Amino acid sequence: MIDPTALATTHDSEHDPRNDTIKIYVNGELFPRDEAKVSVFDSGFMLGDGVWEGLRLYGGKLAFVDDHMDRLFEAAKAIDLDIGMTKPELVAALYETLAANGMTEGVHIRLMITRGKKKTPFQDPRFSIYGPTIVIIPEFKVASEATINRGIRLFTVHVHRGAPDVQDPKLNSHSKLNCIVAMIQAIKAGADEGLMLDPHGFVSTCNSVNFFIVRKGEVWTSTGDYCMPGITRAKVIQVCREAGIPVFEKNFSLVETYGADEAFVTGTFGAQTPVVEIDGRMIGDGKPGPMFWRIRELYKAMVARDVART
Repeated sequence: MIDPTALATTHDSEHDPRNDTIKIYVNGELFPRDEAKVSVFDSGFMLGDGVWEGLRLYGGKLAFVDDHMDRLFEAAKAIDLDIGMTKPELVAALYETLAANGMTEGVHIRLMITRGKKKTPFQDPRFSIYGPTIVIIPEFKVASEATINRGIRLFTVHVHRGAPDVQDPKLNSHSKLNCIVAMIQAIKAGADEGLMLDPHGFVSTCNSVNFFIVRKGEVWTSTGDYCMPGITRAKVIQVCREAGIPVFEKNFSLVETYGADEAFVTGTFGAQTPVVEIDGRMIGDGKPGPMFWRIRELYKAMVARDVART
């Protein structure tokens, strides 16, 4: 058994009792947390047939919401899933759910859309005859400062990121078993998250977050060919360019990774989380470095600008 309290994660947060009574959106209705349910015939439950987004609320506004909607609708189109709502309608549903929960700050939202309830258990999408299932779970959830100050440890796993003709890693799909297996291997090895290579052996991404290293004042991340197109990843690249920080999307190896001055991961919930150890090798001096802190402040300023304009 895996002890969930033994290691750090990029989703570490303090317990908030308000989450015990949240209202969850399911297909246009709001339900108390313990009463929110989907059918056992749901395509997402049966087959992982669906797409999702994670969003953050700052000052009553959803950060980078247009980027998230664009990614969600592109993924839905790719798997031929009719969401049944327009982007503005879906955004309105998000804000209605937040308002019903009295939420204005320090919130993480999980938006999930599946192909919906099937008439019988089978993978054929034509058997999903009842329309999509749309679920919005908002939680009072703020990234743990202790984890950010301490950093996380990675372990390079045997599960590689696949090529687009197998299961395109650019799809933010419900089918995450490959990433879960990667994380299990990392946890069993005593790390916090799995570092995944691409089919050619270059460093690609982590199992749930995107990965960056810093070498001699330069910020490197993978080419993006085999990783999720993270919104936060893209924003970090953007703030680096705007601030004149050299940033490169390129192939690089584990040798270059072990020798990095700093490393960090990015994701919607934690924004940026430092990496202090990979495969038992200390990264830099084993604590969050100056480039990490600089990028984190630049990103916070970008979020503030984004929510101010929406």
